[in-house]
Amino acid sequence: MLVLSRQRDESIIIGDNVVVTIVDIRGDKVRLGIEAPKEVPVHRQEVYEAIRREAAKARSDAPDAAASGDAK
Repeated sequence: MLVLSRQRDESIIIGDNVVVTIVDIRGDKVRLGIEAPKEVPVHRQEVYEAIRREAAKARSDAPDAAASGDAK
């Protein structure tokens, strides 16, 4: 893990097209602004994990093509 020190209004660049800016610091909370192309998903970790759980559940609940008679 790369650890960087930044102050308010300073940014870091990820790749060529993602910019993370420190917007505000209040006590132990840091507000980040993230600029990324629309095709790059940006989620909080807990939201990302919930999306992955739901996708895995949907895959496991989906009927198998061979079991449904669609296999050739």
